[in-house]
Amino acid sequence: MIEKDPLLRVEHLSKRFPGVQALDDVGLEIYPGELVGLVGENGAGKSTLIKIISGVIPKDQGHTRFQGVLEELSTPQDAQTLGISTIHQELAIVPGLSVAKNLFLNREPLKYRTVPVVDANRLISDAQLILNDLGINVDANALVGDLTIARQQMVEIARAVTRDAKLILMDEPTSALSSAEVNTLFEIIARLKSRGVSVVFISHRLDEVLRIADRIVVMRDGRVVGTLISKETNEEQIVRLMVGRVIGLFPKQKTEIGSPILEIRNLSGSDFVQNVHLTINRGEIVGLAGLIGAGRTELARLICGADAYKQGEIILDGKSIEIKSPADAVRYGIGYIPENRKTHGLVLLMNVKENITLAILDRITRLFGFIHRERQTDVAKEYVEKLSILTPSLTQRVENLSGGNQQKVVLAKWLCSNPKVMIMDEPTRGIDVGAKAEVHALMSRLAREGMGILMISSELPEILGMSDRIVVMCQGRVTGEFTRENASQEAIMTCATQFMRNE
Repeated sequence: MIEKDPLLRVEHLSKRFPGVQALDDVGLEIYPGELVGLVGENGAGKSTLIKIISGVIPKDQGHTRFQGVLEELSTPQDAQTLGISTIHQELAIVPGLSVAKNLFLNREPLKYRTVPVVDANRLISDAQLILNDLGINVDANALVGDLTIARQQMVEIARAVTRDAKLILMDEPTSALSSAEVNTLFEIIARLKSRGVSVVFISHRLDEVLRIADRIVVMRDGRVVGTLISKETNEEQIVRLMVGRVIGLFPKQKTEIGSPILEIRNLSGSDFVQNVHLTINRGEIVGLAGLIGAGRTELARLICGADAYKQGEIILDGKSIEIKSPADAVRYGIGYIPENRKTHGLVLLMNVKENITLAILDRITRLFGFIHRERQTDVAKEYVEKLSILTPSLTQRVENLSGGNQQKVVLAKWLCSNPKVMIMDEPTRGIDVGAKAEVHALMSRLAREGMGILMISSELPEILGMSDRIVVMCQGRVTGEFTRENASQEAIMTCATQFMRNE
């Protein structure tokens, strides 16, 4: 039951950045114990709204009332003092500290009231108790920097929960979580709601929003364009409000599948990849499914030379090749779009033109190592136009682009190297539905032109919607393979958990 008086009320909120009206007269109400899904394309203003409410950036105009009181949230500390905790899309963790120290950063338990000495034993025990209570299988002594992205995300969530918050703002909290971890998070949220805690949940995964939210607020171009009751709406209606048009999420086109272009035989690298056999044909999109930790990314890194393999054979166009480095992979025509585009796919402080041409510097370099600037500009301009990359100019820093356009820059970087095979690790993670449809359409077009594509995805609808053939991994091994026609979510999940059930 939603109470009459809102916990949070935002009125006439506006914010402008150079050249962009990020928020335009936005109003929002959140009630005690309510979960509100906040959706919209990249650039719609969702993250800006969250940052203003959490005190990270100042507003230009508008009012914020919390528990009926007019508040000025000038700093994150102001928000936390009121009981507003935030989990930002960019993780705010300290990699060099333990999980326990991250959970209680600046709030460490002390041995004595008058002497600032941290009670290390209590710090660890309290942290482990919280982690266990939330169902997070992490050692409180572990360094956060040694954890996977999924577990780092869970540490962030646990830290927010420890603050006894009245309102928790979650910006893409499930983007790096497996389905089991998502279920754990949703159980945590349900418990929080039962205690009267409110949650704002930002996600591009509309099925999750529909599953968990009470109401859904839709933003477009810095404005709220609709508020929907979750039980009375569907994905199609939400998408139409988000983009202002009807789009097809999985525009997979039929292609003529040719002969094998890449074959992996008995490939092993570590415990994460053991005796893997895999074939990709010309014009084929092979979906690689599995839970987080199944070894999919590790396999991709072996193929592209980022990590060394211990045994096995890689065959390209019928000939055995040896890949010892990413440069070898590029030379053979194998492109790799990594899972974390900001860390491994882009140089954020470099501009669009420089990022697009990173993989072909040898082709645009003059005598004595000088870059042919005119040729570099021509190549970058061609792919900005081909991929419809939205950027003010070729000299715009990529850190200032939306997630979808950053992903297109990574794609452009590899496409201009004319690859025969493209390995795409979570190609649509963290981008909006419109950008997803564009990436899917591009994948379909590349396959139709004869490229072989290996698509790693944790989203089963994407795997089922875009793949010609589906290979499933569990604990470093291939445990199943399906054609497009005989695949189902149930069959894939059975293979993805095969060894777990046998333990």
